[in-house]
Amino acid sequence: IFILTDDHRYDYMGFTGKVPWLETPNMDALAAGGAYLPNAFVTTSLCSPSRASILTGMYSHAHTIVDNQAPDPGNLTYFPTYLQAAGYQTGFFGKWHMGDHSDDPKPGFDQWESFKGQGVYNNPTLNINGERKTYTDSTYITDLLTERALDWLDKRDDDKPFFMYLSHTAVHAAFKPARRHKDRYKGKRIELPSTYEQTKTGEYRDLKWPQWVADQRVSWHGVDYMYHGNGDLQELVQDYCETLLGVDESVGAVMSYLKKNGLDRSTLVIYMGDNGFSWGEHGLIDKRHFYEESVKVPLLVHCPELFEGGVQPLEMVQNIDIAPTILDRAGIPK
Repeated sequence: IFILTDDHRYDYMGFTGKVPWLETPNMDALAAGGAYLPNAFVTTSLCSPSRASILTGMYSHAHTIVDNQAPDPGNLTYFPTYLQAAGYQTGFFGKWHMGDHSDDPKPGFDQWESFKGQGVYNNPTLNINGERKTYTDSTYITDLLTERALDWLDKRDDDKPFFMYLSHTAVHAAFKPARRHKDRYKGKRIELPSTYEQTKTGEYRDLKWPQWVADQRVSWHGVDYMYHGNGDLQELVQDYCETLLGVDESVGAVMSYLKKNGLDRSTLVIYMGDNGFSWGEHGLIDKRHFYEESVKVPLLVHCPELFEGGVQPLEMVQNIDIAPTILDRAGIPK
């Protein structure tokens, strides 16, 4: 099982202590019962290039999906294709947004449930194996994708191995928590990073900053004009963390299903973000740059057959390693 989230930075999990008031009990349990890899990085900090690297095991200059507009060149092989050929049941649930904005079924998946582009948080339309269905009554996307994924697991063929790719919209801007989580962190504040004022003057420790950094500071990437507005950074962080609560509950639901069905000790579960996120470091927000908070991602791995819990391998891992890792675990040649 591969669970991918959007814009989740590496240290915004309860157990890291970065944000003392942030609660992620299920991610904490995944780390305590498995492995937390604190040095995981993406090679290109942007949705489409990062997702293409995960699916192909290739750098962006090789798969050519270098930004969110670059098309799929048509010659790429996604790793679930190998799993499918080896007899695995494969299912994709959630955000694709890689190569184009289409929601059409992609190769390598027996079950396909996705949406166009970035998607929406409430009342989404899913393309389910080629047929679109619109959900109403304030259906929340994180809950829906989790429910659909677990329903597929429940109906699978027990005699065949499976691979499930659960790809959340959360926690991408504009951040929108589930109703039950709204205002959970109202009034909470983070400590501003020491580099918050760095690019405001253009100088730091007698060093001149590159022009592109100064330019980003006065764009929507900067803390002064966030997303073309004059919003409050602390309020955005509150919304971000409240939105993350739904993702944490999704992780908990998946792990509870595995345990209930006797699959928790034999199933490899990988949790990862597609890129990091800046919250004021160097006077910037968002991603797209190669500062640590932008390229470093959360990576949690659960598999008791491989290791006992609580380990923290310090080796550097890149997102181009994920596809080979899954194929190795499945015993399938790359």
